[in-house]
Amino acid sequence: MVYIFLADGFEESEALLPADILKRAGLDVCLVSITADKLVASSHGFKIMADAVFTEIDLTQAAALIMPGGMPGAQNLCDFAPLREAIIKQNERGGLLCAICAAPMTLGAAGVLKDKRATCYPGFEGELKGAEYTRQGVVTDGNVTTARGLGYALDLGIELLALLTDREHAGQIKDSIQYDQIPM
Repeated sequence: MVYIFLADGFEESEALLPADILKRAGLDVCLVSITADKLVASSHGFKIMADAVFTEIDLTQAAALIMPGGMPGAQNLCDFAPLREAIIKQNERGGLLCAICAAPMTLGAAGVLKDKRATCYPGFEGELKGAEYTRQGVVTDGNVTTARGLGYALDLGIELLALLTDREHAGQIKDSIQYDQIPM
């Protein structure tokens, strides 16, 4: 199962574009509210209904944990101690961790970026504790994938699909949505 965490103030496209790519490919994706309510407000005021709240899920077999950016959503994710603990456990298992835009701060706060290459939205580089910052759009280093911002949300979804399945399958999905901006 792939879990995408939503906090009030999240960037809806950074959550839903990767979710769409992964669902199209047949993967199980669960949108998870870190609040007590499944209805979460995005940074642009859209109300998105999550599939579950954090206390209802079991992350012990998670294929990937994904944190979208947006403010104050990324900060709300970063401040949520149970998510930081889940990130640490996922990292210890070698499970995939992913964050986009400002949300790599959650990975930095959890201490999982040490000696990794990572990217983020400009201005949040100092939150990448222990990482080597790169301006690349999408960066995968071991089990950690980061993306710079909304403009890379589709690329991120395709990269995650390649990591969770294979490059050929990701290329087929990329072609099916008529996205020819990145080579496969």
